[in-house]
Amino acid sequence: MADVLLAIGTAKGLFLARSTDRATWKLSQPHFLMNGVYAVAIDTRGDRPRLLASATSEHWGPSVFHSDDLGDTWAEPDEGAVTFPTDTDTSLGRVWQLVPSPSEPGVVWAGSEPQGLFRSDDGGEHFSFVRPLWDHPHRPEWGAGFGGAAIHTVLPHPDDPQRVLVAMSTGGVYRTEDAGATWMASNTGVKAYFFPDPWPEFGQCVHKVARDSQDPDRLFLQNHHGVYRSDDDGRTWDSIADNLPTDFGFAMLAHPSRAGVAYNFPITADGERIPPGHACRVFRTDDAGKSWTALGNGLPQQDYYGIVLRDAMCADDLDPAGIYFGTRNGEVFASPDEGEHWSLVAAHLPDVLSVRAAQVG
Repeated sequence: MADVLLAIGTAKGLFLARSTDRATWKLSQPHFLMNGVYAVAIDTRGDRPRLLASATSEHWGPSVFHSDDLGDTWAEPDEGAVTFPTDTDTSLGRVWQLVPSPSEPGVVWAGSEPQGLFRSDDGGEHFSFVRPLWDHPHRPEWGAGFGGAAIHTVLPHPDDPQRVLVAMSTGGVYRTEDAGATWMASNTGVKAYFFPDPWPEFGQCVHKVARDSQDPDRLFLQNHHGVYRSDDDGRTWDSIADNLPTDFGFAMLAHPSRAGVAYNFPITADGERIPPGHACRVFRTDDAGKSWTALGNGLPQQDYYGIVLRDAMCADDLDPAGIYFGTRNGEVFASPDEGEHWSLVAAHLPDVLSVRAAQVG
């Protein structure tokens, strides 16, 4: 029996769900009511879990909060955790990503809108600006996707703290091998069909990137049309979309402990943006993208129109792994057996923007 916490960020607050069997769940009242919670993290590296939440108020603006008592109380720095330097003439729109580093105790990365990268060395209480990425000569040409101009993916390498990969809409994938001092575009093989030259160095509208848990140089990427795999830490990419019903989507998730296993939620696009066949199905690959299996046992299979956003799918750290996703319909589903069977955690929530799960007891 494991005590699992599922953090659900929505357009109108953060909900926390607890379960000991991953089948029945107790849902909290909303935290940060009327705030959009675009990013959440459950940091289990210390003696007790720390929750991190990016909450954006239409009145007070964006901030990053932390809790060391599983959400009973929350704190934030007086001056705000994430701020742009005054000489950038830029203000924070929201924080889209919060990621504890797997190789550096106390380090948490944050990706923002506009496209900024920030690093914390105190567990996410205060963040410093990673200036070299902001000063990259490509930045003036980075654009805004439909959801905004944001760094929405931050992937620190688990074995080498010098290496970090980020992805943004629009701009594509960038990598550093010297702890952020220099950055290189890493989009070779990713198609940008909306450009006159569909194979540019940068400018791709990447939706999400996930890192294989057992082979950290293997990456899975969901693009604005296109699903790809890299086996060289993002230097080059190859399509793995052939056996999916559509190559469009937002979410991409790697299994927490099985090599070559990843999850995707395809969407028919661009004119419809609904699940193919009006059926709610997660697709899993067990062979690094050579084949995909539809997983829908327990999910609505008729007249279904909900979709999963880029950060609204996650896994826990148990064996077998639990897989979770939330939809823009306000539903959250859980699978205790790696996607084979699904059950409903919650319904009638606001739009689900982000989910994270971990064992906390």
